[in-house]
Amino acid sequence: MKRFIKRQKLAVITVAYWVLLIYIVAALVWWFISLENQNQRMFLYRVQEIEKKSPDFQQQYATIENERNRKTTQYIGEGLTFLLLILVGALFVYRATKKQIRLSQQQQNFIMAVTHELKTPVAIAQLNLETLQKRKLEETQQQKLIASTLEETNRLDTLTNNILLVSQLETGKHTFNKQEINFSELVNDVLKNFAGRFPQHNIKNEIAGDIYVKGEFMLLQMLLSNLIDNALKYSDKGSPIKITLKKIKNKAALTVADEGEGIPDEEKKKVFEKFYRSGYEGIRKAKGTGLGLYLCKKIAADHNGSICITDNTPQGAIFTVKLESVFG
Repeated sequence: MKRFIKRQKLAVITVAYWVLLIYIVAALVWWFISLENQNQRMFLYRVQEIEKKSPDFQQQYATIENERNRKTTQYIGEGLTFLLLILVGALFVYRATKKQIRLSQQQQNFIMAVTHELKTPVAIAQLNLETLQKRKLEETQQQKLIASTLEETNRLDTLTNNILLVSQLETGKHTFNKQEINFSELVNDVLKNFAGRFPQHNIKNEIAGDIYVKGEFMLLQMLLSNLIDNALKYSDKGSPIKITLKKIKNKAALTVADEGEGIPDEEKKKVFEKFYRSGYEGIRKAKGTGLGLYLCKKIAADHNGSICITDNTPQGAIFTVKLESVFG
């Protein structure tokens, strides 16, 4: 019901906007016609005052006609200038309003998503702990519940870290502590962590040794974790996910390739926007808040790097991050 009311309000505002714009343009056209009619009447009046038998009649007529034409040109110029300013202003207002409405909708979706994302791991962890407390289970069952609880707490930790880091980076409160890092070792450590947490997934890797970059360990770790987590989220269990790290000239090139649903071309840039979640149904079904990839792009940019998406073969997506390497 609330959504219906909001849509009705938006429709009313949109109609009012276009009605007002059309009224302003119509008033400008009426102003031009009115001035041009007045100019024509003044021309005819002044021509009638000239004596036709006067020896300089043609000269006076030409002077009056030139003045009329000059005013007509002036009115056209002023009218077109005002019209251009009105249209540019209207376009700016329209785009700014549309952007604000879209951002508002994305923020609402984010609040709903993050509430669900926070509530789910807490509920699962609580249920697992209550089960361990109230029932006597076999060792294997206990370990399974403990592993499930740890997985949910890690998921909760990742989510809260993403939210806090986005806030710090955008407000400029994050203090960077960049240093030379063995990026190869960092990637291997993150992959071992994911392989232990998600044994049901087929995570492959091809990591070149001793590739160094200058950056902040925690941010680069979060960048890679978000990319792998994104690949796992949109891939079926057992579907291969390949992480590659190699050096291309003076760049450290990291790729995370999956064979999931893939990302349509029109969505490839949008997925890096804050709060944005793809409208593609196969992607939207997965859990998420719309912060992970936004944070990846922000971290890459803060390290003078870049991130892009290409299509995988036969299906899926490839995320490529390029960072400036050191020592060579």
